[in-house]
Amino acid sequence: MSTSHVIIGDGIAGASAAETIREKDPDASVTVLTDEGEALYNRILIKEFAKGKLPEAPISIHDPEWYTDRDIDLELNTHVTDIDVDAHEVNTHTGDTYEYDKLLVATGGTPAQLPVENSDADGLHHFWTFQDARGIAEHAADADQGIIVGAGLLGIDLAAVCAAQGIDAKYLMRGNRWWRYALSEDGAEIIHDALRENGVEPVFDSGVDHFEVDDDGHVTGAVDPNGEQYDGEWAGVAIGLDFNTEFLAGTDIELDDGVVVDEYMQTGAEDVYAAGDITQFYDTILNSRAQNGAWGSAKEQGSVAGQNMVADDEAKEFRWVSSYSITHFDFPFLSFGHPARGDDEAQRKYSDSEWRRLAFENGQLIGGVLIGDLSQQSKFKKLIREERLVAEKKEMLLEKDVDLEAVKEAAPATAE
Repeated sequence: MSTSHVIIGDGIAGASAAETIREKDPDASVTVLTDEGEALYNRILIKEFAKGKLPEAPISIHDPEWYTDRDIDLELNTHVTDIDVDAHEVNTHTGDTYEYDKLLVATGGTPAQLPVENSDADGLHHFWTFQDARGIAEHAADADQGIIVGAGLLGIDLAAVCAAQGIDAKYLMRGNRWWRYALSEDGAEIIHDALRENGVEPVFDSGVDHFEVDDDGHVTGAVDPNGEQYDGEWAGVAIGLDFNTEFLAGTDIELDDGVVVDEYMQTGAEDVYAAGDITQFYDTILNSRAQNGAWGSAKEQGSVAGQNMVADDEAKEFRWVSSYSITHFDFPFLSFGHPARGDDEAQRKYSDSEWRRLAFENGQLIGGVLIGDLSQQSKFKKLIREERLVAEKKEMLLEKDVDLEAVKEAAPATAE
């Protein structure tokens, strides 16, 4: 009798798991349930579509035939209401029940809404799905003034949309710089200058007290906590994700701003795994719990989960150094590892558009940000994977061209 695998979510984590399961077990039953109305697409490229730079066609990754060819049952527009971990059953909004031997939760998240008045107004956009991108592009094409909220990696995509679509925008930031958890003022200023050159004005120590709307309920502007008013008939908000875990209520699956899993993507419930943005996973490099929303990380987690589901064993652990790139400006930008945490740091500005920051924790390099020159990224990732104690070798790591062998000779590794 074939093993039955049910996957909730058809993002890159769920699709990667489905593909892995099929490769490892040609006879397994594989069912993918998703509440979206279309099969897997490239979440990285939807920002280019929203900017008006790409047609829809290149963004889709899997068409329905991809699933049919692999004998994977894809159920679109299917909302999971609850699971019964004892009975090994998944229940949906249509009243259907799917039995499983192994279950993967890969539902990702939904954009968090600002807890302010009129945050659900027409013309106010969140950026997560392909459908979101369509609405953003359609409205942006007719807008003259915009407001952006969310001074992080997702918010800057909205700023790039404004730049590409010719919207004169104000970027309201609560702190004194963009992505203040990972960038110093020196590094952030490179981004600020690039934003200004593209018609997006950063407004610091600001934010949103409430949005203003017209008689039809369409956004017309925002007032910040200082009482400053900004006009805008287009607004974009990217302040993080809320994770879709309501259907797990009543189970013994541990939840903590997501689903808690070990390094094998296993939850605390028998035969239930999780992968992707939604996971709070055990990071074997940090030796602590971590969360990561990068595309490559989610894909690898899905593959690891799929391998362990088929093996019915702890066949492979998730061990990964993620990276996230921004391609909106004339210079490249890359973050890697966990740049927003740590107990020590080193940074250097090399030119008006070239800067490097490294984050350390317990003596190990754990992440960083590279602006302008990405050539050293593989060296830094290698040091992270090897858990080298390099915090005392900052000068060597800030050299324009890092002598990796010299660093390794000078710094012991706790893992090889």
